[in-house]
Amino acid sequence: MAEKCCCNKERQTLRTQEDRRKLLNRLSRLEGQIRGLKGMIERDCYCPDILNQCSAVIAGLNSFSRDLVGAHIRGCVVHDLKEGDESTIDELIVTLQKLMRG
Repeated sequence: MAEKCCCNKERQTLRTQEDRRKLLNRLSRLEGQIRGLKGMIERDCYCPDILNQCSAVIAGLNSFSRDLVGAHIRGCVVHDLKEGDESTIDELIVTLQKLMRG
């Protein structure tokens, strides 16, 4: 995902239409998987089947997060470092620590 600069005063990431579309499509797929899990509970599906679906959801969310972190590093972090703002590194470390707790 190629990103533009993200470092405006409102702390937004300026994504291309294509990048935004890809992220939203992935989230829609994850949303569908979550609805599938809910349906499995409502139908009293077998626990291992539900857990397998949970595993797929977790893998999908992890993949989404990895892509977003990569885009953030290539876009926002690189931009901020070029501008002399190293605080983005500390912010990235805190964010990665939160992601790795899971």
